[in-house]
Parts: sequence; structure tokens; C-alpha cells
Amino acid sequence: MLKWRHEGACRADGGLTMADQHQLVTFQLGEELYGINIMDVKEIVRVQDIRGIPNAPTYVEGIFNLRSEIIPIINLHKRFHLKKIFTSEEDELLSGFIILDIDGMKLGIIIDRVSRVVTIEKEEVQPPPQMVSGIGSEYIQGVVRQERGYLIILSIRDLFNPKELQKIANLR
Repeated sequence: MLKWRHEGACRADGGLTMADQHQLVTFQLGEELYGINIMDVKEIVRVQDIRGIPNAPTYVEGIFNLRSEIIPIINLHKRFHLKKIFTSEEDELLSGFIILDIDGMKLGIIIDRVSRVVTIEKEEVQPPPQMVSGIGSEYIQGVVRQERGYLIILSIRDLFNPKELQKIANLR
């Protein structure tokens, strides 16, 4: 796996090193394509039964049991006020949860469709515009132009402030 580093480096032959690239897990949420650092992803699992939690924040869908570990599940549609799109039977097979590790805390995010792992050159990443599909720029690390639209790179550690993370942690 690729360790995401911020400093740039070149090999003696002038080629790119891994420090010049980002490796991202990409997924669809609504009509947009998003990417997150592969080093933050623990695993991707199919949709499971979620137990609701009374008095949880509106974007917390509930919790589920993953191999005897209780994982809070976050609905980014609700967090970002995104409309859920109609999904085909094929999309249903590719939907699920991405289990993340944010500074030692595991939580899951609901995705409409997992796409693939991509490697992006650092120079392809542009700064985020002020507003992308209802998501504020504070949650976005950058944007990459692609053939069909944009890949929005989410900054996982900025999705929740420390107070919100503590509240989510207490739900388990």
C-alpha cells in the first residue's frame, strides 16, 4: 500500500516517486465521484443491518456489528444534504460501507457505489472551489478533472470536528 506523504521527491533517473502521487479509493455518492486516501480505509463491506440510535446526530445512521466490533455508520447524504439517486440492481451490488480509521477510531460511511482504486499525480490536484455539490471546501482536499466531470478528494479528518468525533465515539 502507498503511504501518502506531502514532501516531493524524484528518483535519480528523473522519474516520479510515490511521494508525487496519491492513491485513492473512489466511490459514488449521489451524482458525484469522491476519493479518499487509501491509508484511511480499513475495508469495504456490503450493506448490513444497521441499528438506529435514539438522540444521535441526524447524519449518524446507527451502528452495526462487524466481527464483534461495534462500528458507527455515517450517512454522508445527510451530512452534506445530498440527494440520493436512483440506483440500478448492479449499483446495489456495489453499494456498502467504507470502514475508515480516523486516528484510531473506526467508523463507516455509506456509499452508493464503490468505484476503484486510482493513483493520481500530485500536480493534477487542484484546490477546491468554495462549494462543490453542497459540500463546503473545508471538507475537500482537492479536485481532479477527469474525462467525465471531477473527482472530489475528501479530507476525512476534516469531516468531523473533535467534539463530533467524541459524540460518535460515545454512541458505541
